[in-house]
Amino acid sequence: MSDDQPRPFRIDADIDPGEKRQFRFEVSKTYLGDPVEIPVTVVNGEGDGPRICLTAALHGDELNGVKVLQEVADRYRPGDIHGTLVCLHVVNVPGYQAQQRYLPIYDQDLNRSFPGKERSNTAERIAHAVYHRFVSQCDLGLDFHTSTRNRTTMYHARADIGSPETERLAAAFGTNVILSGEGDAGSLRAVASRNGVPTITVEMGKAHRFQPGLIEKALSGVENVLAEYGVYPEGTVTEPSWRTVMGPNEEKRWLRADTGGLVEMQWGPNPLVHEGDAICTISDHFKDRERVVEAPFTGLIVGVLENPVALPGHPICHLVRISSETREEIEHEISRGEFDGYRSYGQRWMADEEDAE
Repeated sequence: MSDDQPRPFRIDADIDPGEKRQFRFEVSKTYLGDPVEIPVTVVNGEGDGPRICLTAALHGDELNGVKVLQEVADRYRPGDIHGTLVCLHVVNVPGYQAQQRYLPIYDQDLNRSFPGKERSNTAERIAHAVYHRFVSQCDLGLDFHTSTRNRTTMYHARADIGSPETERLAAAFGTNVILSGEGDAGSLRAVASRNGVPTITVEMGKAHRFQPGLIEKALSGVENVLAEYGVYPEGTVTEPSWRTVMGPNEEKRWLRADTGGLVEMQWGPNPLVHEGDAICTISDHFKDRERVVEAPFTGLIVGVLENPVALPGHPICHLVRISSETREEIEHEISRGEFDGYRSYGQRWMADEEDAE
């Protein structure tokens, strides 16, 4: 991945080995002609090693990753590492400023715009600047996301396990659940991985907030990766107590409402459900009609609706099938009083317990 000697990291000027630099990098302009700048930290280690690009807020309302990168940038010094950390703290600055998922005005999805074009729409111009000036110079990528508005997602990774190097990266990060697939066309993960920069997406919780328990788990995942690749020699790789990898041909399904109404979630307090368990009840305002949505198979709820109202076709939950061996491991962990961080830290991963976080 690298030469024998530490290398400068080149942007507009070299960031030399042993140097940490924090700056803002222009990726676009406003209507007034003012620069749109992303905050960047580059920690170039004193020793040689791989370059790791960490990105957050490609969707502007997804904040957990923003806090993860702030802590990573503060935690590691050039003397600590062999290689380079490149932290792009907020990629979608216009969306972040508006606290919305997509680029404002044109509603463009920045994470479907890679590798971008130098002369195109706003999303593709930003993607081009980010990809060619930062991502393409790196050897590995960690891209942090949350669920969208009105939903939450279980802490998990998405990666193309068909690639041995990407599989190694995902395994090192250490989530219990890995959803395997190439990723959507134009996503940073898919484009970078296809072009020789193995990249995983880390999905973690809710938009519009910090969730300390998930942030701490992600920081441990980052340290796992740095230790696995020799970037942080003092670190150690910690293995999760269980892991399940869901391949692209294995069963995972969004359960959707087939009627409109008020949604009362009934699953929980952990995201393991058994075939036939009630996920939720959808009722009209008079309670004349009630529809119980049941789990079609035993699995994990990795994403769930939080808005207590739904229209026909609205997603209720994202359910992935698990093996009997994985179910037994999860049940054992539940019996010990915690499940993947959601019951530790005083949290409940439930739509009706907002004040528990």
